[in-house]
Amino acid sequence: MVAWQKDDGAKQLLQLILLHTAWEVGSGQLHYSVPEESQHGTFVGRIAQDLGLELSELVPRMFQMVSKGQEEYFQVNVQNGILFVNSRIDREELCAENMDCAIHLEVIVDKPLRVFHVQVEIKDINDNAPVFSVHEQILAVAESRLIGSRFLLSSASDADIDANALITYKLSPNDYFVLDSGSEEDQSKSPVLVLKTALDREKDPLHRLLLTATDGGKPQLSGTVQLVINVLDANDNPPVFNQSVFRVKLLENAANGTLVIKLNATDLDEGINKEISYFFSNNVPSSFTKVFSIHTHTGELRVFGKVDFEDVNLYNLQIVAEDKGNFPLSGHCKVLIEILDMNDNAPEVTVSSLSVPVPENSPPGTVVALISIADRDSGANGQVTCLMWPSGLPFKLTSTFKNYYSLVLAEPLDREQVAEYSLVLTAQDQGDPPLSASSSLVVPISDVNDNAPTFAQPSYTVFVKENNPPGAHIFTVSASDPDVAENALVSYWLDEKLWPLSSYISVHSESGKLYALQPLDYEEVKLLEFQVRAKDAGLPSLCGNVTIQVFVLDENDNSPAVSGPAEDTPSLLKVPVAAGYVVGKIHALDADSGYNAWLRYELLDATRSPWRVGLYSGEISTTRTLEEAEGSNSESLLVLVKDHGKPVLSTTATFSVSLVASAQAAQSDARHSRTVGNSKPLADTANLYLIIAICSVSSLFLLVILVYVALRCQSQDKEAMVYGPGTATLVCASEVGSWSYSNRHSHILAGVSGDAGAKSDLMVFSPNIPVLAEGGKELVPNAAGQHT
Repeated sequence: MVAWQKDDGAKQLLQLILLHTAWEVGSGQLHYSVPEESQHGTFVGRIAQDLGLELSELVPRMFQMVSKGQEEYFQVNVQNGILFVNSRIDREELCAENMDCAIHLEVIVDKPLRVFHVQVEIKDINDNAPVFSVHEQILAVAESRLIGSRFLLSSASDADIDANALITYKLSPNDYFVLDSGSEEDQSKSPVLVLKTALDREKDPLHRLLLTATDGGKPQLSGTVQLVINVLDANDNPPVFNQSVFRVKLLENAANGTLVIKLNATDLDEGINKEISYFFSNNVPSSFTKVFSIHTHTGELRVFGKVDFEDVNLYNLQIVAEDKGNFPLSGHCKVLIEILDMNDNAPEVTVSSLSVPVPENSPPGTVVALISIADRDSGANGQVTCLMWPSGLPFKLTSTFKNYYSLVLAEPLDREQVAEYSLVLTAQDQGDPPLSASSSLVVPISDVNDNAPTFAQPSYTVFVKENNPPGAHIFTVSASDPDVAENALVSYWLDEKLWPLSSYISVHSESGKLYALQPLDYEEVKLLEFQVRAKDAGLPSLCGNVTIQVFVLDENDNSPAVSGPAEDTPSLLKVPVAAGYVVGKIHALDADSGYNAWLRYELLDATRSPWRVGLYSGEISTTRTLEEAEGSNSESLLVLVKDHGKPVLSTTATFSVSLVASAQAAQSDARHSRTVGNSKPLADTANLYLIIAICSVSSLFLLVILVYVALRCQSQDKEAMVYGPGTATLVCASEVGSWSYSNRHSHILAGVSGDAGAKSDLMVFSPNIPVLAEGGKELVPNAAGQHT
């Protein structure tokens, strides 16, 4: 008794060890089952407890459950560890006619990381009734058919499985026919009508029966079809195939005309009743008859259309063999064609959400486009990779999900360097040989106002002749902007912060043309310096500037002006005098500069005249010795003063000379001396006698002399003045003289007093270009010649 108990304890220990070993091997795998159409919240199992997890560690260990490629039909309550139904489950929609229908779940926990596999089997319920393909089936049966003859009927279909799809047929009560639902090996269990009593067409030419199909579910569901049987005479042996089901494998994309199978049915009848024709049963979908064809006489089943694995991978064809008797008899068989997949579908590249154009200031990481890749093949033929060409572009492909990519910006953009990018996206599968597809993508870059207008050079020098017509075009400035559209639309205006020049110069806002609003006068303005600014129309706008220097060029528009003794104030010359004696000088000025202000003097009507004038000095001198006998004579010399400009401008001056003998000259010199000294006549007896004599000769002559003396004194006072100071650039003292390129005023620095024969005239020329300080202002010379 004790030994038996010991043996029993050893057996229990062995069972525990085996049970523990089985649990270790199967850990991480759970199996549950739940009926289809279960409501939300239906209890499935205590998954946490079954996995050996504590409820308190579900959240800390980041308990999560992932469904493999399906909807979230289940959820876990982390508070109690219960697995429950989350949404409605339709087994027929999920698994079709597959016997095994299960949803695979993965449970993942951290610390430490463990993965558990959970399988939830979906149990079928009887929620689909059997359905016939037609509402009424018409049969023609010869009355000569023997008892036991069999007639194939249209079967009913049920979307459920197992017992719920196990269909039983029931025929309405009658005297002639019974129902054979087929053998257990035939899964389709097509009903067959069996003749149990010989038919008599003359007695009953038409039979109407009701066929009922009932499934095996609880509760049972059923469907019906009306059988109309016409009783015929004659031919009583139907064609028969050597087997009821044929299975064939066929590669997809098989060429038209490819032989699939050759069927052969035999008929024991003779003559025309033995000739057989083959055709598809009415149960074959019309789409199948567009893919395959069967020869009516030979029974050859051939490819007729496109065989595509991606459309249909299994064809179920019911073939009917019918003889040609007066009352045809038929036999049937089933052909199952399994289609084998080929790598015949290239990947498809789809670009969506293309965000173009891309602003050139977009930051790296900006999503430009979303790309999806699809391949209708299966297995390795449907696995796809995506690449971008060419390399080196500022873009990259980022995988976001299986067969989904994002085209993102990898580097900063510059539209002025590259305004548009063209790239090619290539997708390639892993079939043998591999197939690929490409999609071209153009990414234009939109402009941002990041470039200011620029001029070709920082400053321009413009030379304009004076006396231009008002509104004359003098120059054109042009600024370039590498941007486009309104960002490159440049407008111009004058910057008058330094000088108010709006009365002199204007600029066209669009063309940049500079116009002189009024005639420029070199004698007033020699240089205009200003800035022209260019602004684009972007937001915000950017500006650039350029400095313009307009130099006014002198034109010969001023005639020489004569100053000094006039015709009514003659110079007294005491004779005799030697040749070359300088009597006086013509003083003339020209407001122009350069050649236009370089004067030359000519004596008009100088034939046989004892006078000459210096070509450039204007000094009037004798050409020969004048004798005393030529005294008491007065001459007026006409001098032509002209410049060197083009055209030449000129003026004339009259120089009067009175020749007096030595005695008369003494009296004239005395009067001249008194006038120059203090302007009061001396009470000299000789002079008084002379004046009385002259007055007695002609009071009119005395009046002329007094007027002449008064004018002479006034002229001498003016000649004694010195012209205002100026900045000298060139001093000329020679007789031929010289000239400065730039001259506005000639300053006479010589006084009136002194020897009339001395050549001491100095010509001083002022510059035409003002000296500019750093700030752009003109420096004015002071009396000492220094710039202030």
